[in-house]
Amino acid sequence: MAYYSPTDLKKGVVVQIDGKPFRVTDYNQKVMGRGGSIVNVKLKNLIDGSVIPKTFKGQDKIDTAEVSTRSVQYLYTDGSSYHFMDPESFEQFELPSDVVDSAAGYLKEGESLGLQSFDGVIINLELPKNVYLEVTYAESVTKGDTTSSVLKDATLETGLVVKVPSFIKTGDVISVDTDSGVYRERKNK
Repeated sequence: MAYYSPTDLKKGVVVQIDGKPFRVTDYNQKVMGRGGSIVNVKLKNLIDGSVIPKTFKGQDKIDTAEVSTRSVQYLYTDGSSYHFMDPESFEQFELPSDVVDSAAGYLKEGESLGLQSFDGVIINLELPKNVYLEVTYAESVTKGDTTSSVLKDATLETGLVVKVPSFIKTGDVISVDTDSGVYRERKNK
């Protein structure tokens, strides 16, 4: 089995602790005297979603998790389940909403994404870094209040609500960072 050293644990790395897969969600390294270091991380359990803090010392070895990723296409949701298709075999399958979790706000029909499995069990949807979504509702701007530093709520085609600059209006297509849920840019028409 392969191992990570504590300094390999960057955000997004998947490790195995006590036979369970965890993704690093936060990473902080402290260099101590005489060249030693301590790494503090927050780890998200990819099976039950719990988050735990963990501290590793310089010589610790952390097991890599054998996680496989395959490409799938999102089809639709019926409210309780999300339906996907394997683009190579055309096999269709569904995932319960608790597995899809917070990724639901970024799922657009027909989009491709990664599906991660650990020991044959689906544990995570791997979204692209950014997604383009249409604004279905944005509050009107008060005349003269058009600075980009003023933020307002915008509802996107998936139901996700994000803060956007005041110049964004209904019908615009915007890019949203899937890690943070933050507006990135407006797509040129």
